[in-house]
Amino acid sequence: MTRSLRGRVAVVGVGETAYYKRGGSPDPEFKLALDAIIRACADAGISPRDVDGFSSYSNDRSEPSRIAAALGCHELKYSAMQWGGGGGGGSGALANAAAAIATGIADCVVVFRALAQGQFGRFGQGPRSNVISGPFAHTVPYGLMSPAQMFAMKVTRFMHDFGVEQPALRSIALASYHHAQNNPRAVMYGRPLDEAGYDASRWIVEPFHLFDCCLENDGAAAMVLVAAERAKDCPHKPCYVLGAVAGSQYRAGADVHNTPDYASSSFKPLAPRLYDMAKVGPADVDVLQSYENFTGGVMMAMVEHGFCEPEACNEFFVKERFLAPSGDLPLNTSGGNLAECYMHGLGLNLEAVRQIRGQSTSQVADVNVSMVISGPMVTPVSSCIFGSEATV
Repeated sequence: MTRSLRGRVAVVGVGETAYYKRGGSPDPEFKLALDAIIRACADAGISPRDVDGFSSYSNDRSEPSRIAAALGCHELKYSAMQWGGGGGGGSGALANAAAAIATGIADCVVVFRALAQGQFGRFGQGPRSNVISGPFAHTVPYGLMSPAQMFAMKVTRFMHDFGVEQPALRSIALASYHHAQNNPRAVMYGRPLDEAGYDASRWIVEPFHLFDCCLENDGAAAMVLVAAERAKDCPHKPCYVLGAVAGSQYRAGADVHNTPDYASSSFKPLAPRLYDMAKVGPADVDVLQSYENFTGGVMMAMVEHGFCEPEACNEFFVKERFLAPSGDLPLNTSGGNLAECYMHGLGLNLEAVRQIRGQSTSQVADVNVSMVISGPMVTPVSSCIFGSEATV
């Protein structure tokens, strides 16, 4: 028997709250989660009471038992958390949900993420404590504190090793901001970015300008998954899970910046498994959503997923290639974490589904294969590939 998720599960509903600047939500984080889930269920034509499983990731604080009680779910059959990796868990949470449905553990599972950074602290800052222990004890005393500082070191090494120049990173930011101007949901809607604006923006930590760094937002997003045979009874075109994987390379979790493969986004062992499960390759991908904690991570992750060789980054990473609908690899078509919203990356998964449905604000024509890369340079990371009816 072949062990695979391919074509056995489909996304039938997506939903999200309004997105707010960090600290701007008028509602508690738990209410945001409920709102997104209710919207996703309405989109799927399914009563929230019929949801019997929940899957999330990182440090989500909205517990499934409490959610099930608030929604009046008839029964809770499945509750999963993808540990570690921050935004690297987005597609991993989807993989867990899909596995539960494919194996009969649950029938209708919601993947969700809720954030209210104004209520629980900022991701973009270093630790706020008089006592430091664990991995941070090796870095914070020496001034290496924030995510931008930590990830800049990996990207700088990659750029040095392969002669990558700053315009390669700039192309990713410009594409995200370009697509956000078509998306009224985007936090940066109405705030375009051009090359001069990018180049003039302040350094956060080299090689990251301000516009290389993701936003910090409050809000929530959710997806409803059911078995493939049930999906055809739902209102929208089914979006099938072709593949979903999670993990990382050897000693990726070495905590003090001494992993053997330092200039890596952690996807090298995952990409072959993903393509093998999905039965597609990089050339088959019609549209890509790649998690931007920082633009350098997008570049490294795309290299490790086989979209270009590392030595070719300067030629490959140009804005025109990434623009919908005309580019040959449209990228982050909702605006992504840089310009739509930082919902810990789950918004990218929602956008991948919209592209299959034909509902994106920057729609690519005839999308059959839509891919998501979740959380480069952390551990574990994850990726997934969605397909249309024509692919299964």
